[in-house]
Amino acid sequence: MSPTSGPAQALGDALAAEYAAIWAYGVIGVHLTEAARSAARAAEAAHRSRRDALILQLSSGGGQVPADRAGYALPYPVTDRTSALKLAVEIEERTAGHWRAALPHTTGADRNKALAALTDCALRATRWRRTAGVTPVTVPFPGRQA
Repeated sequence: MSPTSGPAQALGDALAAEYAAIWAYGVIGVHLTEAARSAARAAEAAHRSRRDALILQLSSGGGQVPADRAGYALPYPVTDRTSALKLAVEIEERTAGHWRAALPHTTGADRNKALAALTDCALRATRWRRTAGVTPVTVPFPGRQA
């Protein structure tokens, strides 16, 4: 996460995390089947929705809208169901971290959106941990690095 200096920068950083999450779910989904693949599609759709709302918000406010990149480096090769589920947990935790970082720099409706996004990512990470058979399925402070 980059140092955050204000609400627009905090939301821009969160937008960059949403871009990366959407890209990662393209890789994740191809290694899953049935219910897990449907969950990955739903997760990608949720991140796309949040991305679209952030782009509209930042552009209508006259702020700088960070550009999406053509691709993103994965932290490790994703070659099977196990590594795909591991990445799903990690991408949700990372995205939650960006939303958590936005909280002290936002107020009012922006803070409520950041908290809702943090909660959404934390819940999805918990579901992915459960699907992967990882214990514990929850973490004490979502979005906070251990």
